[in-house]
Amino acid sequence: MKRRFDPVGVVSDDEVEHIHNASLEVLSDIGMEFLHPKALSMWADAGAKVDDTRVRIDPELICELVAHSPAEFTLHAPDPARNVVIGGNNVVFAAVASPPNSSDVAGGRRTGNREDFRRLVMLSDVINAVHTHGGYPVEPTDIHSSIRHLEATRDLLTLSNKAVKCYSLGAQRNRDVLEMVRIVRGVTDDELDTQTSLQTIINTSSPLRLDTPMLEGIMELSSRNQLVTITPFTLAGAMAPVTVAGAVVQQNAEALAGIAFAQLVRLGAPVMYGGFTSNVDMRSGAPAFGTPEYMQAAMLGGQMARRYNLPYRSSNACAANTVDAQAAWESAFSLWGAVMGGANFVLHGLGWMEGGLCASYEKMVIDADLVNTVSLWMQPVETGADAFGLDAIAEVGPGGHFFGAAHTQARYRDAFFEPMVSDWRNFESWEEAGSPTAREKAAELVPQLLDQHEPPDLSDDVMAELNDFTERRIAEGGVETDF
Repeated sequence: MKRRFDPVGVVSDDEVEHIHNASLEVLSDIGMEFLHPKALSMWADAGAKVDDTRVRIDPELICELVAHSPAEFTLHAPDPARNVVIGGNNVVFAAVASPPNSSDVAGGRRTGNREDFRRLVMLSDVINAVHTHGGYPVEPTDIHSSIRHLEATRDLLTLSNKAVKCYSLGAQRNRDVLEMVRIVRGVTDDELDTQTSLQTIINTSSPLRLDTPMLEGIMELSSRNQLVTITPFTLAGAMAPVTVAGAVVQQNAEALAGIAFAQLVRLGAPVMYGGFTSNVDMRSGAPAFGTPEYMQAAMLGGQMARRYNLPYRSSNACAANTVDAQAAWESAFSLWGAVMGGANFVLHGLGWMEGGLCASYEKMVIDADLVNTVSLWMQPVETGADAFGLDAIAEVGPGGHFFGAAHTQARYRDAFFEPMVSDWRNFESWEEAGSPTAREKAAELVPQLLDQHEPPDLSDDVMAELNDFTERRIAEGGVETDF
């Protein structure tokens, strides 16, 4: 997708500078915790003030490091036709990632498992509104956590040829997934280091902390020229100040600290500025999404990312508990804030429910219609002489209709988007068809879409190498866990 218009801001350029300066003040005076000895040593060598785990960074050092971040780069997929460009006016969508539960009309709500994981990967592969994988579409909790990354990544790479993401839950997981991606892409280590092929999301432990697994993720992937997206988890009133401006000041400080550290690891390493600020229900503490505050924060986050000439990540989120009108309007508002705010990468773009606690099959299909509607809305309006339709108006004349006009027929197939779920029949024909709701229509489409899935055509040599590596690492026990 290409954004054909300028993103919209919610504050003035002067106010952007005020937020920028306030964020730098937070980092220089209050500081940020880095819970990893190597990270602390690297900051000390760079000239930052290190006191135990607290790092205070001068504004000049932050700005100098962030300035090395690339404004645009390619994320390479196993199939080059699935490569995506991050940055500029490009807009890339990924499906929901990491919920612990999944749901559909047929089976109800259930704990994440490998069967649902595989089916949601296949659905994500078939749906053209999903441009790249944002992680596990549901957590396959029936695979032990010590080897889950191995089995899940093998499934991702053998069921889809879109680019994948790894979870930064310790250095070895990153190394394993890097090797699996290298095998499937058929490149050398040196080639992989020049071709960004893997991404990870680095969430700060707001307020003002980066923990050991996240820092290891930055060090492992940035050192190999792979993509890290620094995304503070700043919920206003809970993990950040209750005002939108205050929450974004903290978001910006945390994002800048993570991005600067990625550049400390390797100058020029690809990064994205992640925005995920929203508000909470102050009665329960539950996150709220698709709210006016979420939209404002998404658009303001985009302004801050553009201030540093960085690609911007946002999300299509909702807090609804079922696929209903609330889910639709909260997602529509989330998408509006993301796209109008200048997002280059929309994580959780399809299928997110319950504030991220559930991946819904039907919601993924409905969101595909939303995303494809956004895609066509972003296309340029045809304004050439023929587009004015003067010949068609003359052909039809007063009192006629344009259905059969040559001007109409020439454009019919390309001009109209026929969504999968929306039903544009009149009431009588809709009622005669059984009065399907959007959720019911989506439920009918899910098995039809899954039947269309075809796995990537990997060579026998690639499959053998991938399986040999995966089985060897599984036999070695994967990674250490606490349980």
